[in-house]
Amino acid sequence: MKMEDQKENIKYQNENQPKPNVQEKRETAAQDKQCCTPDEKEEAPSASSKSEFSDPVYKEIALANGHINRMSKIELSAKLADLKLETRGVKDVLKKRLKSYYKRQKLMQTVQTESSSNDTYYKYICVVDFEATCEESNPPDYLHEIIEFPVVLINTHTMEIEDSFQEYVKPEINSQLSDFCVLLTGITQETVDKADTFPNVLQKVVDWLKEKELGTKHKYAVLTDGSWDMGKFLNIQCHISRIRYPQFAKKWINIRKAYGNFYKVPRTQTKLTTMLGNLGMKYDGRPHCGLDDSRNIARIAMRMLKDGCVLRVNERMHAGQLMSVSSKAPVEGAPPPHCPHSRN
Repeated sequence: MKMEDQKENIKYQNENQPKPNVQEKRETAAQDKQCCTPDEKEEAPSASSKSEFSDPVYKEIALANGHINRMSKIELSAKLADLKLETRGVKDVLKKRLKSYYKRQKLMQTVQTESSSNDTYYKYICVVDFEATCEESNPPDYLHEIIEFPVVLINTHTMEIEDSFQEYVKPEINSQLSDFCVLLTGITQETVDKADTFPNVLQKVVDWLKEKELGTKHKYAVLTDGSWDMGKFLNIQCHISRIRYPQFAKKWINIRKAYGNFYKVPRTQTKLTTMLGNLGMKYDGRPHCGLDDSRNIARIAMRMLKDGCVLRVNERMHAGQLMSVSSKAPVEGAPPPHCPHSRN
């Protein structure tokens, strides 16, 4: 459920939402700029960074990148097939895939594997995509309540979906679902009437994460499709449920940002179905079912990892505000999951 997708009849209307604060505007501007940040560029390094990239291997990588840039889509597909790599996707995706492959190979040959080892820093990635109450035209003060809490667990070592969790949630304020919400999400009034309250569902999520030994035995991170799940919906829900924001969800990977930066595409190309299409995949399941959305987001994440992307935390909540996490910040996993205390 993404606010920015309303034009495609997703679920919310931007004009009916409160205007973003200064911090959110800065985040949007920063995200647009990040599509070609210096540390993501693959061509020859600038003079200021020569000391860091002085090894001749980087010249070889730059030459290989130049050759790949001149290849047609047919040539790219043929080369990827020769290397037994995935051949689906638009031309830009194929170029990035081939460049990443050669970069990894060159660095491994020179025993400089640090840059290619971080892609498995998190053994597990938890994909979350909430479904929330909504109206066809949301009033400015409308409070979205979470009505579906799914989690899809990616094992980054096996590159497979290892397990999944799904619970529906009984809304407290918008207890009667709108016809629009039922039609969009497929979640019925009977389903939410029988469901548990959010604090109890959150406790079930925490227990499930603990069973997987996440944050204790295994490093992990939360991943979402955009900023709204954690920055908006979970934040609102915690206030409604009178509980503190859970620590394990305060930092996450926004896959839209990661996708845009890695494949060098604008924000308009980071909608879920567009990302799938550009990677040569189709949506599998029912759109706006939280669990199905999460599974499809997981497919994109696994494809990006296989293409050489380093997925790492890039957003966080701080003092109730959405913030970016610098790509130069130390890589760290989410803390062991615990249920938050009630608000005083």
